[in-house]
Amino acid sequence: MKCPGQDSRYWKPGAIFEVKCPQCDHSVEFFKDDTTRKCVHCGHKFANPNMDFGCASYCQYAKECIGDLPPELLAQKEDLLKDRIAIEMKRYFKRDFKRIGHATRVARYAERIGKDERGNLAVILAAAYLHDIGIHEAEKKYNNTAAKYQEQEGPPIAKSIMIKLGAKEELIEEVCDIIGHHHHPRSEETLNFKVLYDADLITNLEEKQKENPMDTDKIHRIIDKSILTDGGRKEARKVLLN
Repeated sequence: MKCPGQDSRYWKPGAIFEVKCPQCDHSVEFFKDDTTRKCVHCGHKFANPNMDFGCASYCQYAKECIGDLPPELLAQKEDLLKDRIAIEMKRYFKRDFKRIGHATRVARYAERIGKDERGNLAVILAAAYLHDIGIHEAEKKYNNTAAKYQEQEGPPIAKSIMIKLGAKEELIEEVCDIIGHHHHPRSEETLNFKVLYDADLITNLEEKQKENPMDTDKIHRIIDKSILTDGGRKEARKVLLN
């Protein structure tokens, strides 16, 4: 059975369209399921600008369905994975909206800081969505959500989620390493860890601020002393001092 999105019987008007060749401006006809087309005028081969490759980041049948992704889109594949990881995080936490909301805010701040610091957003966002994924297991096993128990229980769960979604081994290893000590920076840390650490700290401070507001001077001291990146300090001031 064909994927309905790729089966022409389900296509709507606009499934066949023309775009301008980026090299010579000649019109090139695309079908919606074409990954690439070659311009008959100049011979330039380019990717389908209207195709959604999101499913290819996690579907085990992606190659059989749409063929090899063009090189310029392979670089985006890990970034597309973050959306699936976000969905799996929400499925795992079910109706625990507090943890879902926390992870979502951490990811939002981590993305901003990561772009500012030029970190690996695939690693950063996967770690952001999954950094507290061990908290339920910590509650079950130890009746305690202390950081050390979260860090102990989180990596195996995060690993199983990322394996299921087809993440690369290197990405899985780095994300699990970050999750396994995300409250406890080592003497020397990777940029990706620092970005996640800053985003999590900002979110925690933001949540505490709503319950028990701190004065401006104390917030400044925490930002200067505890935030690890310039991008994190900038984001912290924007979130905590407005």
